[in-house]
Amino acid sequence: MVREWDPRTASSAEIASLLATLNAVLAADLPQDPPWRETSMREYLAEVMPGERRISWIAQAEPTAPGETGAVLGQVHVLLLGDIGVLEVLVHPSARRSGLGRDLVLRAARRVYQEGFQSIGVEVVGDTPAVGFYESLGFTREYVETRSVLDLTAVDWAELAEMATGVGSGYQLEFFPGGPPDDLIEAYARAKAEVRDVDDGELRPSSYDPERLRDSLDTLHRRGMKPYIVLARHEQSGEVAGLTEVVVPAQHPTRADQYDTIVAQDHRGYGIDRAIKARMLLELRSAEPELIEVQTWNAQANEAMLKVNAELGYRPDRDWCEYSVDVAELVHRLDPPR
Repeated sequence: MVREWDPRTASSAEIASLLATLNAVLAADLPQDPPWRETSMREYLAEVMPGERRISWIAQAEPTAPGETGAVLGQVHVLLLGDIGVLEVLVHPSARRSGLGRDLVLRAARRVYQEGFQSIGVEVVGDTPAVGFYESLGFTREYVETRSVLDLTAVDWAELAEMATGVGSGYQLEFFPGGPPDDLIEAYARAKAEVRDVDDGELRPSSYDPERLRDSLDTLHRRGMKPYIVLARHEQSGEVAGLTEVVVPAQHPTRADQYDTIVAQDHRGYGIDRAIKARMLLELRSAEPELIEVQTWNAQANEAMLKVNAELGYRPDRDWCEYSVDVAELVHRLDPPR
């Protein structure tokens, strides 16, 4: 049975069953990734940025006994933002090759078409069955990043401390757990906007204006995801010369997610990028004692950041691909006129 589903009003049993399916998918496709926890899982699924909407469906097995909840075998949600619908699909490994995945995609595609959107995007992890699945539905690859993972148990902390001090004179590094203070929000957003990379992927948009940045930070906290910020201040001008962001999710607190790392154009060449990332790792060591790994994503053409990550000890792990498809074509392919 497939039905539209709202995580805000779902039963605890449904949330737990969905989590079990997610962890079964990770075990099958990404066995090195840590399993997710139930902490703030409902909030993670329900909270979105202002102006965005997430619509979800779940597929459940028939209950095995009266009064019980059928196990969640699959789930699809689509996030409507800007001019695109961003898709995410989970199908329990035991239910694959049954047509369930296609049915879930069709449900979401019909709604996206009805809402007036023209395209659907999806993130696809390289070397997993999802690649063949989405390509068979007509999705085409638009963009590729490399995910790299840093094992904190193998870090040379003395060398890392030296890297954190290897920034040119005239700059001061500052650490802010929870996000930048409000009096720095505008300067912080300017630094992000100035160096916006036109080759960035479209499915994980960053926040380049003060109000959206505030909303983004608030949303992270509501979802149970704690942001940490290290920034470099230019002492003479007070400008934010560089920044790096890491988020530690309550759902998998042993592995953190690296978000943006940015150095403003006028302040490049002073070792800021490596220093702020090294300082971040030193701070996380004491702020998040449960943390074991940090994962980051970089465009394959971003050789400078890939070099910095390698110096810090990150190792390439997987390709992370963005695919897209025309919504009308997808609906026609999955549900042709009879």
